[in-house]
Amino acid sequence: HTEAILNSDPGCHVLGLDRDPSALATARARLAPFGRRVRLAISSYAMMVDQAKEHGLFPADGALMDLGISSLQLADEGRGFSFQRDDPLDMRFGPDGQTLAEDVVNSYSERALVNVLQQYGEEPRARRVAKAIVQNRPLHTTGDLAKVVAGVLGRRGRIHPATRTFQGIRIEVNQELKTLKAGLAAAIEVLKPGGKLVVISYHSLEDREVKVTMRESPVLKVITKKPIPASQTEVRVNPRSRSARMRVSERLDGGL
Repeated sequence: HTEAILNSDPGCHVLGLDRDPSALATARARLAPFGRRVRLAISSYAMMVDQAKEHGLFPADGALMDLGISSLQLADEGRGFSFQRDDPLDMRFGPDGQTLAEDVVNSYSERALVNVLQQYGEEPRARRVAKAIVQNRPLHTTGDLAKVVAGVLGRRGRIHPATRTFQGIRIEVNQELKTLKAGLAAAIEVLKPGGKLVVISYHSLEDREVKVTMRESPVLKVITKKPIPASQTEVRVNPRSRSARMRVSERLDGGL
């Protein structure tokens, strides 16, 4: 996205924020040809206003938030995001995170696990999964967790039975919805009148928060009445984009 934005306007400058040092290292190498037009910082998008001011890019013409986990993180061994490998139960977006997935799995009460799986994983059989996790503790790897979940839910179709469980625990570990709410508020503040806010979400919990914020903010005009999905061409090239939903709004004049 950043590369496309920079290519579209030779006068454009971009500040990129990510909590993951590995993601920033990859971005820094790819965007090196753009030189000083790109500034990158290890930071949450909740800190967007402070970062924009520090780098002299406040207020901004636009803010793009690409939510959730990246393909690079899923493929990164040792991060614990994927149930395709037997990695440590980590799931943190960045090394600054205080809570690991292993902490959630092994120290949360059964009731707390049910809440995480229901609220964040949208797992309809959360009680069965939580009970199985507690009965099989301690669990130390993604393989351990995936095996327990598959054992209680079984395999149905192409989607792995542990998908919702992994999503719920990852969101809890990184406090993603809380950070998203703070990030949306920061994005609205960082925009100048007429500036565009673009948010790409990947599951219903994220999209719901984005939709409500854009609709209820007195200083935003919603441009996309419905979320824009990835095109069929994009999905063929990048299958993981099939769940992507993009919403766009415009900053109006006036204070918050």
